[in-house]
Amino acid sequence: MTDLRHLTTERLRLDAPSRDDLAELFAIYSDPRVWTHFPSLRHTTVEQTARMLDAWTVAWRDVGLGPWIVRGHDDAAVIGHVGCSPRAAWWNLGYRFGAETHGQGLATEAARPALEAAPTVRDVPVVAYLLEHNHASRRVVDKLGLTLQHRGPDAGNPDPAAVRLVYADRELAADQLAGVMGE
Repeated sequence: MTDLRHLTTERLRLDAPSRDDLAELFAIYSDPRVWTHFPSLRHTTVEQTARMLDAWTVAWRDVGLGPWIVRGHDDAAVIGHVGCSPRAAWWNLGYRFGAETHGQGLATEAARPALEAAPTVRDVPVVAYLLEHNHASRRVVDKLGLTLQHRGPDAGNPDPAAVRLVYADRELAADQLAGVMGE
């Protein structure tokens, strides 16, 4: 059986997170260049990033899968994160990379193992949320083969014109979509 806590791709190392990753992850999450599509979600305190990192650690401990910390093969520096976070009845696929790595196909490369691993741990839909104007993220989910399940207003977004897209690895039943939208 594959050790899901440590995987490699052609160019990347994917490792389950640890508290040692906090400073480098905060540098990514606090960088305004990384949040051009949703500036209000940018982390302004290291405590925000620590809470997120703690939730990822709990996912790995309790479910056996969660987001990975992403590094290059030849560099110990954190360049981003990718992975599936457990939700009530689905996986939430998420990824965020340092601005200097954007446009290199790293999110797509790193997300493929997440899509492969998720159903081996719990066979429920993998869902990705994104904003319609985030064309780069949309290209990632398209390359991964996820399909559009919903397009509508982004409830709670400070931008009242924001449109939320929900993609999934399979067709979502009405009750599943309602659950996804309610979370």
